[in-house]
Amino acid sequence: MARLADYFVVVGYDLDKRVEGEGQGRILQRFPEKDWEDSPFPQGVELFCQPSGWQLVPERQPASFFVAVLTDINSERHYCACFTFWEGLDNPQLQKASEVDEVDEDLAVVQPAQVFAPKSLVLVSRLDYTEVFRNCLGLIYTVHVDGLSVPLETVIGNLLTCVIPIAGGSQRTITLGAGDRQVIQTPINDSLPVSGSSVAQLFRQLGIINVLYLFCAALTEHKILFLSSSYQRLTDACRGLLAIMFPLKYSFTYVPILPGKLLEVLSTPTPFIIGVNSFFRSETQELLDVIIADLDGGTVTIPECVHISLLPEPVLQQTQTALSMVLDPELSIADHAFPPLSTQPSALKIQDKEIRGVFLWLFARLFQGYRWCLHIIRIHPEPVIRFHKAAFLGQRTLSEDDFLMKVLDGMAFAGFVSERGPPYRATDLFDELVANEGERIRQEETCPDKVMNHVKELAELLFKNENPYPAVAMHKVQRPSENSQTTAQSQTPFPVLDEVAVQLFIDHAAAKLKTAPPVVKAELKGMVPSGPPLGDFVDRNGNVMANSARRLEVVRNCITYIFENKMLEAKKLMPAVLRALKGRAARVCLTQELNQHVLQNRAVLDDQQFDYIVRMMNCTLQDCSHMDEHGIAAALLPLVTAFCRKLGAGITQFAYSCVQEHMVWTNMQFWEAMFYSDVQNHIKALYLETEDGDQQNNLEQQDGSGSGREIGALELASEQNRLWPTLSKEMQTERVQKEESTVFSQAIHYANRMSYLLLPLDTSKNRLLRSTGLGDVESVSNSYVTNSIAGSMAESYDTESGFEDAESSDVANSVVRFINRFVDKVCNESGVTNEHLKALHTMIPDIVQMHIETLDAVHRESKRLPPIQKPKLLRPTLLPGEELVMDGMRVHLISDGREEATGLMGGPPLLPAEGAIFLTTYRLIFKGTPTDPLVGEQVVTRSFPIASLTKEKRISVTLPMDQFVQEGLQLRSCTFQLMKIAFDEEVASDLAEVFRKHMHKLRYPQHVQGTFAFTVGQCGKLVVEHKTKDKNQSLKTLSKNLVKSAKRTIGRQYVTRKKYSPPTWENRSSFQSELDEDEISVSEEVDQSSLTLSSTIRSSDRQTMSNVVERACCRDYQRLGLGTLSNSLTRSKNEPFRISTVNRMYTVCRSYPGLLIVPQSIPDTTIQRICRCYRQNRFPVVCWRNSRTKAVLLRSAGLHAKGVVGFFKSPNAPASVPSQADSTSLEQEKYLQAIISSMPSYSESSGRNTLSGFTSTHMSTSDSSDKLRQPKIGALMKQVMGTKEDVPGTFSRGALGQRAKVISLSQPKVSGKARNPTRGKWGSIRGSGRLSAYNPDVGTRLAGKESPQPNGGPSEALFLRQQKAYLYIIGDKAQLKGGKQDSFQQWEVVPIEVCDIRQVKNSFKKLMKACVPSSTTSDPNMSFLRCLEESDWMGLLHRVLQVSVLVVELLDSGSSVMVSLEDGWDVTTQVVSLVQLLSDPYYRTFDGFRLLVEKEWLSFGHRFSHRGAQTLGSQSSGFTPVFLQFLDCVHQIHLQFPMEFEFSQYYLKFLAYHYVSNRFRTFLLDSDYERIELGVLYEEKGERKSPQVCKSVWDYIDRLNKKTPIFFNYMFSPEDEEVLRPYTFISNLKVWDFYMEETLSEGPSYDWELRGRQERVADETLEKPDTSGPKSQRRIVWPCYDSLSKVVPDAITKLLQDLQSLEAELGQTSEKWKDTWDKMKTTQRTESKLESKPSFSSSLLMSSNLSHQRRSQGVYLQESGVGSSINLALDCEASATSTPVAGRPSTSTLYSQFQSTESENRSFEGILFKKGALLKPWKPRWFVLDKTKHQLRYYESRQDKECKGVIELAEVESVIPGTTAMGAPKNIEEKAFFDLKTTKRVYNFCAQDSLNAQLWMDSVQSCLSDA
Repeated sequence: MARLADYFVVVGYDLDKRVEGEGQGRILQRFPEKDWEDSPFPQGVELFCQPSGWQLVPERQPASFFVAVLTDINSERHYCACFTFWEGLDNPQLQKASEVDEVDEDLAVVQPAQVFAPKSLVLVSRLDYTEVFRNCLGLIYTVHVDGLSVPLETVIGNLLTCVIPIAGGSQRTITLGAGDRQVIQTPINDSLPVSGSSVAQLFRQLGIINVLYLFCAALTEHKILFLSSSYQRLTDACRGLLAIMFPLKYSFTYVPILPGKLLEVLSTPTPFIIGVNSFFRSETQELLDVIIADLDGGTVTIPECVHISLLPEPVLQQTQTALSMVLDPELSIADHAFPPLSTQPSALKIQDKEIRGVFLWLFARLFQGYRWCLHIIRIHPEPVIRFHKAAFLGQRTLSEDDFLMKVLDGMAFAGFVSERGPPYRATDLFDELVANEGERIRQEETCPDKVMNHVKELAELLFKNENPYPAVAMHKVQRPSENSQTTAQSQTPFPVLDEVAVQLFIDHAAAKLKTAPPVVKAELKGMVPSGPPLGDFVDRNGNVMANSARRLEVVRNCITYIFENKMLEAKKLMPAVLRALKGRAARVCLTQELNQHVLQNRAVLDDQQFDYIVRMMNCTLQDCSHMDEHGIAAALLPLVTAFCRKLGAGITQFAYSCVQEHMVWTNMQFWEAMFYSDVQNHIKALYLETEDGDQQNNLEQQDGSGSGREIGALELASEQNRLWPTLSKEMQTERVQKEESTVFSQAIHYANRMSYLLLPLDTSKNRLLRSTGLGDVESVSNSYVTNSIAGSMAESYDTESGFEDAESSDVANSVVRFINRFVDKVCNESGVTNEHLKALHTMIPDIVQMHIETLDAVHRESKRLPPIQKPKLLRPTLLPGEELVMDGMRVHLISDGREEATGLMGGPPLLPAEGAIFLTTYRLIFKGTPTDPLVGEQVVTRSFPIASLTKEKRISVTLPMDQFVQEGLQLRSCTFQLMKIAFDEEVASDLAEVFRKHMHKLRYPQHVQGTFAFTVGQCGKLVVEHKTKDKNQSLKTLSKNLVKSAKRTIGRQYVTRKKYSPPTWENRSSFQSELDEDEISVSEEVDQSSLTLSSTIRSSDRQTMSNVVERACCRDYQRLGLGTLSNSLTRSKNEPFRISTVNRMYTVCRSYPGLLIVPQSIPDTTIQRICRCYRQNRFPVVCWRNSRTKAVLLRSAGLHAKGVVGFFKSPNAPASVPSQADSTSLEQEKYLQAIISSMPSYSESSGRNTLSGFTSTHMSTSDSSDKLRQPKIGALMKQVMGTKEDVPGTFSRGALGQRAKVISLSQPKVSGKARNPTRGKWGSIRGSGRLSAYNPDVGTRLAGKESPQPNGGPSEALFLRQQKAYLYIIGDKAQLKGGKQDSFQQWEVVPIEVCDIRQVKNSFKKLMKACVPSSTTSDPNMSFLRCLEESDWMGLLHRVLQVSVLVVELLDSGSSVMVSLEDGWDVTTQVVSLVQLLSDPYYRTFDGFRLLVEKEWLSFGHRFSHRGAQTLGSQSSGFTPVFLQFLDCVHQIHLQFPMEFEFSQYYLKFLAYHYVSNRFRTFLLDSDYERIELGVLYEEKGERKSPQVCKSVWDYIDRLNKKTPIFFNYMFSPEDEEVLRPYTFISNLKVWDFYMEETLSEGPSYDWELRGRQERVADETLEKPDTSGPKSQRRIVWPCYDSLSKVVPDAITKLLQDLQSLEAELGQTSEKWKDTWDKMKTTQRTESKLESKPSFSSSLLMSSNLSHQRRSQGVYLQESGVGSSINLALDCEASATSTPVAGRPSTSTLYSQFQSTESENRSFEGILFKKGALLKPWKPRWFVLDKTKHQLRYYESRQDKECKGVIELAEVESVIPGTTAMGAPKNIEEKAFFDLKTTKRVYNFCAQDSLNAQLWMDSVQSCLSDA
């Protein structure tokens, strides 16, 4: 029973304490005066009566009522019902005024005479009966106002003495003695909250989603603030929110109505639910972490910084659906054609219960099975229960779920466990729901209608709980009469009550209570049902792995093998086991299996067994989270102390010393859960022993699966609790002591266990504590708060001292501290006595110390053990001069995105591999063996030059084989290699750091002299001094003199000079002069330290000049007939060009070579002026001349922008700027005119370029195809210039294809090849006499406007009118804006869009990622082809090739071209070199290509160092592969014209690799000037220091080319003066295999010395074990492992190799392969001349130079199709014209086309007598031994083409000398006979003489042995 009201208080306005405008209330009277003992009077009631503040008002307000809730210090809630009415009183303001001054007329505001003050009647109660309180207070007010005859004291006395039951569902009628009566309805069960209709109200105000947000926020402990202008609504909303949280109880600050004076409470750091009047809305604005719910507006505002974890899906969705079905039942049928007639939502009261039903259902789902995770750790005197959170989350597979984690960590849940945990107590609706309805909830959760039915049932129960009886209309309470409210003007104030009278009532009632018999209502206690065990229903949504049974089988087998000592079997299964252990089932299986091998807590293993078991344990633990939600670590804990191995004299190492590296061991909560579950088992055992045996057996039988065990614990506890009151005192104390000592002994046990797992084997390392910091992992109830804050590790080791290398005591201390904290916590919770606790604290340090001592011995011994599985580190072979910088560090090479090596595409898994990484002065090398035991014998090598490293980033890697997450590096190289390495645990992390530092130092040396090409051979000095003594002293002096004189010159011009700092890309402007670098940074970073040279050449520098003459440029100029270096007097005047020495000292242009070709007529002084107009001073110079049309190719940089040019000329004379600028541009024009006039065509056409000049002599001699080409150029031009507006997607395949076809539309039947303007070589129409049609293109000056004549030839008139410029300037669109086009000038500008350097850089990055992805991806947008397309690399190649083909066409048609793009050293160089390569066959030979690269790339200053980011200075600019792009273009041309190049594709790859490798000095610096300065340029001529170190890549290639034909292209068969015109469309371009291929067996093959050495090593290893049976001749070739060119060489290489090996065998001096090859070619030629008709024979491969034969064979490329397969058309009878063969014969492999003709490949031939079959005579036959086909054939005679028979050499077993046989030819000596034994029969042969016979036998024998 409880009092209905504890206190009655009258609160009034306090007139005395008024401060300006702020009134205060005071308690006028309170009854009873004395506090009740069981509930003290709450403080601050007066604040809550007027939450918005006490104020006087001018008009009377209606009476108001609300209930505020106060919480006292014991967290008891007091409900304060406030009834407020207003009483009139004279205005205190007026009284004051009159006192001060009678006549003060001007009172600012007219004050009313009467004001009204509030007065409140307050009831304080611990029960929440809002309506009853409203009625009671209303009655008191009515009695007062209406002046009823009942004394107020009686009413109040009755009220305070009214006693009602708390629960039980009874109705109680009360009366206060004023003729009233009320019925109070108590709830049946007071544990269920009573909500009235507040929940439904809340949902109506805020909506479903908003309330769900609030619900989740309240459960996850956020701050919630309600706003409303109604106080009662605030209280209801708060009550509603608490009601839906049932069965959890809110335990933080809860203030439904907060007075304005206490608003600062809102900034408290703890969570709260508070209501505030909307009046204070503005003050709530600055709260940053409070969720504000506005009840009146229906909004919920969540601040940005607050993240609310919502319910897990699908629960959230299902809850929402259920709620909307309750609140808005019409929603589901809104679309029905025939909706039911009435679907009104239920009445509010019912709806309220239905909503609560939904939430009950929700909690039953969330907490399903929670009782299975309770640990009971004490039964007597009080049950102590703990919840095992990790196990619960694990079994529900919700361990990732944020919401549930937070709820389980929260205070509300802790309260829930302590309240509902005890197994013996009264139960309620929720207990039954969880226990009995679990199955139903689970089956129905997806079906909303069934859920609804369930919810309705629950709602009914809830409703019944609040209203067990039908409503009774027995209420009778007076209300004040209407008139009394209105006429209350004259109303008397509320009287002062007689306290004595009230007190009498109270005392009287108290006395009565004492005499009354106590009401004993028996509480129905019982055992709380647990419901079905969790395991049953989890597997449905648990992650059940595919074919898990098979996996478990693997795990079991492996363990069996280990214990049966079948180690090989176990080793094979190991990778599969480690994979299987990713699944939970397999991990559980492992712990069970291992358990079976433990006898009496021990299992002694040998080393290898131990090793395997530890590996499996580690793998199992590695996938456990630190929570251990699946209980795997818990199951392993007893095992790690059981498995052990003997190390030596009495020293045993246990498994725990090898499995410490896991987070779970440092997690306090894990240890607590483990401890509690063990304690529970022991306590259970304790009571099971005391019972008799039968009961134990019964329990055992129940125990079925092992889940039954826990039923035991809770059931047992419940039983014990029931019996407890019946036990005697002694029995009780005995049981308490027994339990306490059980807990104590377990605590000692755990102190030991924890020291085992926390003390590292090598205690000096204290590794574990450093990495995880035991100090952080506090076990706190709301640990998610502390974990985020707890960043400090101050607890785990002494941070003040700051010593990293602390003593071992440091480890000991932190472990002791950790264990102490653990012991304190568990012992306090489980009620261990203080004496015991003290004893524990003294024991722990000793335990730890003892353990450390045993560990030291174990550590010492374990060091002596030979390590088992680690393969030995293989040393890499180094180049001569290459030295190791860091010795091998053990690492694992992880597989990246390339799938070939991982075995996913078939083949063995070569990666991951274990080995070592070596850093040398030149390369980064990984060498090791695959971890997969099936390919363990192979060696995997991956390396790249350190200079090619483009990106390095740290990664963390988890290896499949080991348990640790290791730190690793991902290294990417621009040689298209990627290394992902993970450092082995034996590599200290600081060592890895040193490795990175060294790598960076080597990658970006301070100066180019620090690169490998310079340091090679210098003994081990890492840092290169800059002042190395130079051999070539004269050069040194030269460069010194140059610098001196330069400084002098500069000194004259400028007084001060700023230190030059390279500008960044962004602020580099496009038009800056270089020489006048007065405060102007240069447009690319040219090193300005020493600038110009004096203009005179001194005698000491003469020899330099002669050196310059020998340079490549000069040789080429002379070859092209572009002038000789002679005196101006003797120079013949008629030569149009001269070699100028104006730049001999590099004064005019730093990045040009010393000697340049300029027009004869231009003096050097002009050049010095002109050069200023061009960027970087790179003025136009001639670099090539067409020998036929005499058109020249020029290169220059782009022009400076117009206005700036003038500004740069003369900073000191601004007045004369314009005139100077004009003069310069005039001189520029003059220069261009000079070039034009140097062309023969121009001088002959009398200076005007009408077309009469074009039919000049040299034109008419050439065939008419020139005339044909011109319009085609127009088409090309349009393509190249095509802007984005012309055709959408200029470079897309379709658009270009279309545009290309336009040309051929006018004549329907066009020959198949003539369609594309840029046509492949074999389609060129040469002297065919048939003109191809063309459509005269529009839009350029190149094409006329009239249609062609019917025969397709151009009309004469058209030709005459059509003007063609003499000089085309290919310029950058962006630069040429606004340049005027003069119709009288003879040059024309072709603006093209040129690719920016940044584009190239980004494109290359993407290309690398496409070709060598860092990780595999299943994303279709990341597929190889998609990435390739996105990189746009092919698009860039297409653009460069397209421009080059255009220039080739222009030059071939007789116009000169000047390429003038960007700074003249990137794209310009690419275009110019490609043009020369396409136009001039010389450049397609070895010498020519070398010359081309030396001239255009090296001498003309392509910035290799800068673009390759080779030094520290250029690091920021990044790697831009301009040269690689050029090589790729060459590769594309090579693919289309395989017979035109002397060098092979390998040659191009070789250059591509070495131009970034820094092995040679060739590609190191930015210009000839820099090379001279360093003394690099001419040193190659001097004597060499070490013969094996090549400084120039060209020398190296020459040397290599002498030894091996690897660079030679056997199909080389050039045609005279052939101009190549490749297809340039993207569809014709192929991805270069250089980007994709790799050879893991030996690393990149471009360092040739390494190949030889490796082979020798391999041979030595192979020769030894030759005792085994017959060796198979077959070899398996693995992609990405073997080098195909070596394992499967092409036929000719193979033959040349065989030849060499044969020569070696015979001891002849082997001749060079080139001689052999040339010999064969010449014999081939003579043979083919002798033959009557050209036979197709190996002549194709030997490619004779007889062009007719070649033409007739019509070899051309298949444009579509796969790769560049070669089509061989064997159309031998075709006439010897140059018409291409129509139609394409089928492609077939090269070798199946050997017809049996004369010239086939014959290794040995001659006449032999062969014995026929039985009784047949001996016949002479012509025998041919064919090594290629591996057979011996015979013919009737030598001339015979038909083969009579074949003996396959594969079947031959032996060849032996024979004996004379019957019927043999006469007079032949016996030694001439020999027999050939095959598997089928024996052949008898007889040669002409014994010598001949011997030769035959040897030949056959050698064939056999070769196979």
